Amino acid sequence: MIDQTTPPRPKTRTGPVRYVPLAVIGLAAVMGAVLLRDHLSFDALAANREALLTFRDANYVLTVAVFVAAYIVIVGFSLPGATVATLTGGFLFGVFQGTLFNMVGATSGATIIFLAAKYGFGDRLAARMDASGGAMKKIKEGIREDETSYLFIMRLIPAVPFFVANLCPAFVGVSLGKFVFTTFFGILPACVIYTWVGAGLGEVFARGETPNLGIIFEPQILGPILGLVALAVLPIVFKKLRKQDRGTS
Repeated sequence: MIDQTTPPRPKTRTGPVRYVPLAVIGLAAVMGAVLLRDHLSFDALAANREALLTFRDANYVLTVAVFVAAYIVIVGFSLPGATVATLTGGFLFGVFQGTLFNMVGATSGATIIFLAAKYGFGDRLAARMDASGGAMKKIKEGIREDETSYLFIMRLIPAVPFFVANLCPAFVGVSLGKFVFTTFFGILPACVIYTWVGAGLGEVFARGETPNLGIIFEPQILGPILGLVALAVLPIVFKKLRKQDRGTS
C-alpha cells in the first residue's frame, strides 16, 4: 500500500534566532571601532614592523596562518583596519603571495557577512520581492538576469563600500558559489594595487612617510579599473539591446 501522506515541509527559520549572526557582527563592529581603532592602524604597523618581520622569518607558515585568520576576522566582523591589513600582507609577503593571502582573507570574511545576512534577512526579503510584483521585483529580476556582471561591477567600482557589496547579493538571493567567485576575482585589481603599495612600505618607513592610499583614484590606476567595469557592463547592454530588437521586430 502506497503512503500518500504529504511529506513534511522543511522548517523555516523563524524567531529572533536568525538575527543572531548579524547582531554579533554589528556588536563586534561597534566594539572594534571603539577599542581597536588605534591598534589596527598604519602607525601601529610602523611601530611593530621589525617585530613582525622577525616573527615572519622565524615562523613563516604560522605567520601566514595567523595573518589570514586575522584578516578574516577583521572583514567578517567589520572591524577597522582592513586597508592596513592589506598593506601588511604586501609588507610581509610581497606582491604575489601577499595578494593571494589578502584575497583569501577578504573573500572568506566577506562570505561570513553574506551568509549572516542571507540567514537573517536574505531568503525572506528575496521572497517578498518576488511576491511584491512591483518595482522591487523588477529590480531583483534585472539583477538575476545578469548576476555575474552586476556582482563584478559592485566589486570593481572603488566608490561602492565593501560591506554594501557583501549585503546586497544576500538580499536578492544570489547563490553562495556565485558570490564567492565574483568576490574573489572582483577584488583582484584593488587588492593587487594596495598589496603593491604595502610591498614598498620598507622604503616609506625609512623616509618616515605614510603611503598614498588614494593611489587607486589616480588616472593611470582608475582608468584600467573603469575599463574592467565597462567590460562587466557589456553583457547587460547587449541583453537590453536584444530585447529592444525583439520588441520592435
